[in-house]
Amino acid sequence: MIEALVESLDAVCAFSPVWKLAFIFLFMAVESSFIPFPSEIVMIPAGFMAGRMLPSGGTELGTESACLSLLLVVALGTAGSLAGAYANYFLSVWLGKPFLERYGRYFFIKPIALSRACDLFNRYGAATTFVCRLIPVIRQLISIPAGISRMPLGSFTVFTALGAGIWTALLSLAGFALAGTAADLTYREIVFRGKELAANNLPWVILCAAGLAGLYWLAGKLAMGTWRRQ
Repeated sequence: MIEALVESLDAVCAFSPVWKLAFIFLFMAVESSFIPFPSEIVMIPAGFMAGRMLPSGGTELGTESACLSLLLVVALGTAGSLAGAYANYFLSVWLGKPFLERYGRYFFIKPIALSRACDLFNRYGAATTFVCRLIPVIRQLISIPAGISRMPLGSFTVFTALGAGIWTALLSLAGFALAGTAADLTYREIVFRGKELAANNLPWVILCAAGLAGLYWLAGKLAMGTWRRQ
């Protein structure tokens, strides 16, 4: 499946810079919803295009600066991820858990994966919408228990945007790094080399994210204890 998607997106790259940027947002919105779609085949090549300078000047994404292109790619990827997460959140608020458990398989939502996501959310609370954005499979589904539990939209937005931002930045930076070491790579080579590079750094990113979530949880507990004593 990934091979076919890679070939299709390779053809998309022939479009103008404006359309390339629009596709980043669109495909990341799809990836972040309940539709299975690997973000690696979007964000890694986007980072590569952001870092590769054309002989005529500027990057493949139509900006004069590689750093500016990278920031734009991460911003659009994060915005697309948030849009897809909103779709999951509001559908879950509207449909409810019984419906999703019974009919979720028709929307690519496996009962086991849904149950695991709900257990994680119920056990660790709102911060899971941040950490789980960095974990494959669960990252797309964690918005569903947040919607089922009617997590405050403001908190959901902040945690999701933070997690999605880190994930898109990790993938984009992997592609950006490849652009600085190799000028001529096929789309397939960019994706698979970038995936390997990102995977090597992902455990450290998850560890740091879990540490931040732990600090948030501890601060909340301390604040609640102080409030009760008052």
